[in-house]
Amino acid sequence: MINPSHSVKNRINHSVGYVLMVIMALMVINVTWQVLSRYILMSPSSFTDELARFLLIWLGMLGAAYVAGHNEHLAIDILPSKLSGKPKMRLMVFIHLIIICFAVPVMIFGGCNLVYITYMLGQKSTTLQIPLAYVYTVIPISGILIFAYQIADIKLLLSRNPKS
Repeated sequence: MINPSHSVKNRINHSVGYVLMVIMALMVINVTWQVLSRYILMSPSSFTDELARFLLIWLGMLGAAYVAGHNEHLAIDILPSKLSGKPKMRLMVFIHLIIICFAVPVMIFGGCNLVYITYMLGQKSTTLQIPLAYVYTVIPISGILIFAYQIADIKLLLSRNPKS
């Protein structure tokens, strides 16, 4: 039987992966245009540097959420690899809870606060003149994704119910 929350997680993973591919493609096009305009046309494009920076922010933050969804994030697995059964399950749940304890206050609440303050101050990017709040929106989005992934992983761990 297919776990419905697992199916939702897979759909979210697929969507985030697609968005990451689009961002990466836009970065390649943007940087290629930057190089062509600077060295071949001898007239550097004014927006490409800033756009590349903003795309890199989105790529890094969404990429972090994506790898968290696949449990591929950076980890030291010495202790989990030596444990099995219930102790391992408890440790993994604890690790997921620690990640939640970071994602919720820092990424979700802190990110929302950053977006709100930046929006209220009306800060805009220098060249593109887009509100910086749009750029920073990726922080709470990634935090929400990481939170949802960790909850799904905890549910999956607890549903397995290993013996001793």
